[in-house]
Amino acid sequence: MPATPRLIAFDLDDTLAPSKSAVDPRIARILLDLAERVEVAIISGGQLSQFRAQVVEQLPETTPEVLSHLHLLPTCGTQYYRINADGIQTIYAHALTDDEKTRALTAVEEEARRLGLWADETWGDILEDRGSQITFSALGQTAPLDAKTAWDPTGEKKNTLREAVAARIPDLEVRSGGSTSVDITHRGIDKAYGMRQLAEQTGIPLDDMLFVGDRLDPDGNDYPVLVMGVTCHAVDGWHDTAEYLEQLLPTLPRR
Repeated sequence: MPATPRLIAFDLDDTLAPSKSAVDPRIARILLDLAERVEVAIISGGQLSQFRAQVVEQLPETTPEVLSHLHLLPTCGTQYYRINADGIQTIYAHALTDDEKTRALTAVEEEARRLGLWADETWGDILEDRGSQITFSALGQTAPLDAKTAWDPTGEKKNTLREAVAARIPDLEVRSGGSTSVDITHRGIDKAYGMRQLAEQTGIPLDDMLFVGDRLDPDGNDYPVLVMGVTCHAVDGWHDTAEYLEQLLPTLPRR
C-alpha cells in the first residue's frame, strides 16, 4: 500500500453497503472522516440514483469543502460526478448509442431465455437502460438480498450468461456485475477505466491510490483494478470495510 494514499476508491454494493441498500451510519461517518484527509471515490455498476439513495442522502451534515473531495463514478466509470455547494456536477457521461442499446438488450434477453435464466416472477424489471450501461438483473432491480444471494452463489450462472452475450456483441464490453447482474458498456470501460479517469481528473498517480472491494477475484468486476497494478484491499461485506477503515484512519493526516 502507498505509505499514505492520497485517494481511496471503493466498490459500493457488498463493500460499503448490502446490495442496493443504504450505507450504515457508521460507514457514512467514516466516508466523511476520510474526505477530510484524502480524495474519496466510489465506482460501481449502479446508476447515479442509487449513489444518491445509498450514499449521498445518508451522509451526515458537513461542509461543501468536505463534500468536494467525494467522486462518484456510476455504471463502472462510464459516468463521473463531483459534489459542490449547488449539488451534483457532471464531469462526463459516455452514453451508448440507440443501436448499441438495442443490440445489447436483444442479446442479453435472448441468451438469458436460451440458458433458462429468464425468471417469470421478479422484483421489478430484469433489463435496465442506464444510459451508458445496459444492466441485466436476473431477479429484478429490487429483489431482496436473501433471494439474490441464493440465486447464484458460485457465480456460474452469471459467468455463463456473460460469455454467451459477449459472443453476440463483441464490439461492446460485457461484465459480470453484482450478485445477480450482467453489465454492458462501451468496449474497454470497466473499473480500471474509472481509476484512470480519477488519475486524470485529480492529478493523483495510480501509485498513490488504494482500492477497496469485495470482488477482486478473477471473475469479479473489481478485478480489473487489481490487474492494472493499483494497490487493492479485499473485504467481505461492509462490516469488514468499516473495521479496516477505522484502523486506517488514524494513519492519515488531516489536510
